[in-house]
Parts: sequence; structure tokens; C-alpha cells
Amino acid sequence: MTRKLRWGVIGCASIAVNSVIPGTKLSDTGEVKAIASRDLAKAEETAAKLGIPKAYGSYEEILADSEIDAIYIPLPNYLHMEWSIRAMEAGKHVLCEKPIAMNAQEAQRMADAAKKNGVHLAEAFMYRQHPRYKAIAEIIASGEIGELRGLHGTFTFNNAGDSKNVRYRRDWGGGSIYDVGCYPLSAARLILGTEPEAATVHALLSPEHDNVDMMASGIVEFPNKVALTFDCGMWAAFRNTLEILGTEGRIEVPEAYIGNPNFIVHSKGGKREVEQPVFNQYALQADTFARIVWGEQEADFAGDDAVANMKVIDACLESAYSRKRVSI
Repeated sequence: MTRKLRWGVIGCASIAVNSVIPGTKLSDTGEVKAIASRDLAKAEETAAKLGIPKAYGSYEEILADSEIDAIYIPLPNYLHMEWSIRAMEAGKHVLCEKPIAMNAQEAQRMADAAKKNGVHLAEAFMYRQHPRYKAIAEIIASGEIGELRGLHGTFTFNNAGDSKNVRYRRDWGGGSIYDVGCYPLSAARLILGTEPEAATVHALLSPEHDNVDMMASGIVEFPNKVALTFDCGMWAAFRNTLEILGTEGRIEVPEAYIGNPNFIVHSKGGKREVEQPVFNQYALQADTFARIVWGEQEADFAGDDAVANMKVIDACLESAYSRKRVSI
């Protein structure tokens, strides 16, 4: 029988129901054994819909289940730290939705709890598991597009009419920088392999959405005079793109985080589309997580990476609300 990592899910959020649970069930290594909600009927309904054997009416019950190896947490942002730490203290490995916490201090507490309890903690940036980002790194390293001069990333969508959405509760960790801006921020850190020095962000703060940033545009300064310019939003037309600009060419990723994995290289040799295999990124995420838990591979991204990413998010949010450049 194939070895399986037994997952429990805390919460019935749409990202869990529509993406992560189905993806985990498609993985080679994972099986979803239980789901918990503070509303037992909701947990039972979701379990029946997705073929999950157990449903619990409290989060504490799922953490007490000895048949669960790992917990996936898609709760609102303000609950990430509490339930991640409680899960890790119960001996469970934790995959927590992005952003991993409300700030870098919370993320550090989570990373410390993972080390103390000897478990794996990961932030659910599923796009990083697709091999195309290694292919992009190889092209950059080859010198085909020359020296890097800058990056531009976007992630926007329009959900502003759903006024009761948790994304529009500031005290719950709402806003576009938390929700989708974290993608280009993490991608720039991944591609450049270094941490930024400062951020300057302008935001549309909407009174009808609890003054969260419904749109934000910014510049994040990295060493070697390279910068990421980005915009993110929850009140704009949909797009999720990334451009990597060099002295001799550029790499265009039309669907950088979700969608078609192919990307385009523009260089002195002309323009070419680099075809990439189509994978369920959530299945890849589950398989990578399991192999790290089982000691079959090292973790490229663990708690320390999540802390570093939260420091950038903290600076962007501080800049957006203060209208000042913020050092990181």
C-alpha cells in the first residue's frame, strides 16, 4: 500500500473546498481524513460533498485525532497564528494559508513553535512548487536576458460587491496586500534570491470596505539597484502577471500564479514560448510537504522564509497607511 500523509482541515473556506482539498486528493502522497468547523452541520455537509471520512464541530477535536498527521489551515488571517501553534503543540505538521500571519512577529512565534515541537511548518504558496520557476531561474542564470534590471508583478481581481467577505475586515487581516500582493512580493524574493531593503506603497483605502487596501501599487527596493514594481487589488479587472527585465531581454509570465504555466522569453535570439507541463499545483504542494515531513527532501521554504516574507508585507502595509517610504 502506498504511504499516505493523513490530512485534517480546519475550516471550510472556499480555497480549501475548491482548490486545496481536491488538489491534495489528486496528490500521490496525501489523503484528507477529516475536516472541522465551528458549525458541525457545515463540516458534515463539506465532508459529504468532498468524500472526507470525518467531520468535527470544533477545532480542538480535530487536533486531538491521533489519525491526523498534518493540518491545513485556511482560516481568516487573524486566526492563523493561534491555530497553527495549537496544531503544532498537538504534534501536527502545519500547512497554513498565505499570508502566514498578521505580521512578522506572529510569524516568528509560529516558526519558533515548529522548531520547538519538531514539526514542519509551511506557507501555502502553491505556485512555488511548479517546476517552471526553476526553468525561469536557469534561463536567468544562463545570461540569456543579461543582467537583471527590474521586475513587475500584478495580481488583481474584482470582488468588491461581496461586502461581507472576510477580506474586507481590517482587524481580521483583510486587504489586497495580504490577500494577493503577497504573491508578487514572494516571487521577487524567490527570483532575486535576496531580501529587500525598503518599500513605498500607495493604496486605495475604501471606507465602505472597512478601510482595507482595495488596490495598492508600490515599489520594493532590493540590493544591487534592482526593484520590484507591483500592483494588487480586489476592486479591479483580473490579472496575475510577472515580467522579469534584463539588459538583453525579458521573461514574460502571463499567468504567473494560477492558470497556464507557459512563459515567454524575449531575447536577442527572438521571441519563444517555453512550454511547461500542466500540473495541479495544489497536488504538487501536498507531495512536496509530505516528502519533507518524511525526510525524503529538504525544505526550500519553511518558517524562516515565511517570517522574511511577512517583514516585506509589514513594510508595504505601513507605507500604504503612512504614505512614507519604509525600511525593511
